[in-house]
Amino acid sequence: MAPKRPNGAGAFPKAVETPAPTSPDPAQLYAALDLGTNSCRMLVAQPKGSQFHVVDSFSKSVQLGHGLESTGKLSRASMNRTISAMRICREKLNRHGVQRMRLVATEACRRALNGDHFIKQVRRETGLQLEIIKPEEEARLAVISCAPLVSMNTEQLLVVDIGGGSTELVWIDLTQVPKRERPRAIMRLHAGFTSDPGPFAAAKVVDWISVPLGVATLRDQFSDVEDDAARFALMSWFFEENLEEFSPYAAAQAREGFQIIGTSGTVTTVAASHLGLKRYDRTKVDGLRMTTDQIDTVIRDYLSLGPAGRRADPRIGKDRQALIMSGSAILQALMRLWPTDRLSVADRGLREGLLYAQMSADGVLEDTPF
Repeated sequence: MAPKRPNGAGAFPKAVETPAPTSPDPAQLYAALDLGTNSCRMLVAQPKGSQFHVVDSFSKSVQLGHGLESTGKLSRASMNRTISAMRICREKLNRHGVQRMRLVATEACRRALNGDHFIKQVRRETGLQLEIIKPEEEARLAVISCAPLVSMNTEQLLVVDIGGGSTELVWIDLTQVPKRERPRAIMRLHAGFTSDPGPFAAAKVVDWISVPLGVATLRDQFSDVEDDAARFALMSWFFEENLEEFSPYAAAQAREGFQIIGTSGTVTTVAASHLGLKRYDRTKVDGLRMTTDQIDTVIRDYLSLGPAGRRADPRIGKDRQALIMSGSAILQALMRLWPTDRLSVADRGLREGLLYAQMSADGVLEDTPF
């Protein structure tokens, strides 16, 4: 069961504001803000059973990491764009009276020489306190956001979060967990990959890795390659080369009981393209299972369109078109490496993980099967 959202709160990185029709009790509200390399996104939600109900959201492509590869710093223009978006988020938080919140920044701020300076500037100009989280926490939050999509028949799970500046992969062994407990065992990882699960059967994190290549950083690495198809092939090969230290990369894995869940704008865009959606519909995308052949067909179509065709394709969107091929290169490399011909599509990620973690820690979610 997916978190319930208002219509229009999709995964495409266009500016989205969805005002709540009514004002819930502020004491029941939680907020999560994810400031990534490319986008600034926020959800305001209230607990509802074992899930949560989204009452407001915001999403905007701010391109905070633009130019970071070449300069090592966040540019003034990028910081100004981001602060403008953060002001809108502050207004929404104030309007709803939200008290429980986590506002986090990821790879761009981790890598930038002036990342800490930027965090202080955001606090000074908006009053919001951003927190730069470590790669392990980013990976863990992405994993628990996908808990409702974990099949009870899954024994080996790979969760992939393709971000703007980095890609997190987490490999989880569920063989010691009773089938009906497997989604809940994933949720219990909110306390840490090596935390004591208490009397419950534990999901074992075999290995995890944060590759410092996301859709924006990988694109920038090969921006000097003019040929579209050659650039795509090089990006896919280069990403695969960066997985050598991920222990399941070299080990043979059984096909039976294996599940891969992908969460990112790339994955949801590919899914929307496969479905032929002219307007994004989260209810049709989240939880969709795509075969490798279906994914390859969409990517071949993107390549045949070329840069001009992708810019004009309404399934991709004006903001996503510049990043879709680097994201597709990552996705194709992952599907080539592991023993499955299917991918579970997740329209969820860091924000949802932040909400689940806060609500779980406060004990406001019902402990019921998903």
